[in-house]
Amino acid sequence: MTMMKQQQIIKVSSKDLPLSCPRPGDEAWNMHPRVFLPLKGTDDVAVCPYCGASYRLSDEE
Repeated sequence: MTMMKQQQIIKVSSKDLPLSCPRPGDEAWNMHPRVFLPLKGTDDVAVCPYCGASYRLSDEE
């Protein structure tokens, strides 16, 4: 049996919009084609279709 690793939600600010994955500064081994992810509000979670990274818009700067 394998256990799935729980992925953290990455908080981003309005300065990070438009949001794309992979983000600047991600490690080169973890790269995939860049995709833009829509975030409609602070309750919305965007998930990258390539790596599964989850992003949420945060009010905090």
